[in-house]
Amino acid sequence: MKKHSTQYKNYKKDFILTNANYLLNHSVGRPLKDTETIFTNQFFEPWSSSLDEPWNQWLPVIDHFTNELAQLFNAKKEEFCPQINLSSGLTKILQSFEENQNKKMVVLMSEVDFPGMGFVLQKALPIHSKIRFIPSNEDVTDYTVWEKYLTDEIDMVFISHAYSNTGQLSPIDNVLSFARSKNILSILDVAQSVGIVPINLEALEPDFMIGSSVKWLCGGPGSAYLWVNSKRLPYCKPRDVGWFSHENPFEFDIHDFRYKDTAMRFWGGTPSIAPYVIAAHSINYFNQIGIKKIRQHNQMLIEKVSGEFDVEFVSPREEAKRGGTMILDFKNNQERILSRLKENNISVDVRSQGIRISPHIYNDEANMSHLIEVIKTTKF
Repeated sequence: MKKHSTQYKNYKKDFILTNANYLLNHSVGRPLKDTETIFTNQFFEPWSSSLDEPWNQWLPVIDHFTNELAQLFNAKKEEFCPQINLSSGLTKILQSFEENQNKKMVVLMSEVDFPGMGFVLQKALPIHSKIRFIPSNEDVTDYTVWEKYLTDEIDMVFISHAYSNTGQLSPIDNVLSFARSKNILSILDVAQSVGIVPINLEALEPDFMIGSSVKWLCGGPGSAYLWVNSKRLPYCKPRDVGWFSHENPFEFDIHDFRYKDTAMRFWGGTPSIAPYVIAAHSINYFNQIGIKKIRQHNQMLIEKVSGEFDVEFVSPREEAKRGGTMILDFKNNQERILSRLKENNISVDVRSQGIRISPHIYNDEANMSHLIEVIKTTKF
């Protein structure tokens, strides 16, 4: 165990951590120390020193970003397209189903999905479409639950890989395979799992995926992305387009729009560059470590805490059913515990199921021991 601790403490030196015991990685990951230098060199320097417009130096940033995503997910770079956030990406995907625009679609999702995704589905689906919900009291880690709700009436399933309020991990391998067997379109949301749970798109084969860089990937906001299965891409006709969705953005013929033959047809107008400088750099960092190694460390730290609590540990105890976040619920003592954690510079938050705690590669056993000690010495 000592060797493991020493090995992982080495990662602390690469991040800006302040004096807090930071366990909010399900919300925003900490920045790498060299982020500011990378940002200056790749974004601000070309802008400030160039005698011409800096686009020739800026646009390769996007190639770097999609290349890193391709390595992260074991997929093709041509299948990724940058998006400002998940809501934007999901909206563009839903509005690209040209053959389904006049169809009353029936879509399945869980009541424990992030509300923003439900809002998008309510507004961006064709009129008179219906959303069917897996009730919040059902166990979304159980494949048979999904099988029960994926009836012949379902046209599309929206599935989150990990759920932020419960710490649960859904059985995406089986769910996506079953959806394919019934010709049900699938959209996978990996916002809470990417960077902490290995994801192999070549093996999983969803139709679409949306994700972000702000949490476990430590890439900051504004650097989300969508992914389109190459088999599905020819049938996608995005409606929210711009000159960078064009086959040749610099052709400048207002009478002739032609979609790019890659997922970049979803890109839109003049692109944002700055967020992707940061995200491409941080994703490269985690690619070098390997997500499998990061997950092993995360789960080891969660196990250290789970062993100290009984009914208070309400997230799944089985690793196969658990994401990177653990949930602790102290019922009537919750507010006192939260107050004590804050007094001791331990950064966590709370949602409907309890206190959310998410250790990353730069957290260690000492951080967990600190957390446990503060909780157990709290007087009521």
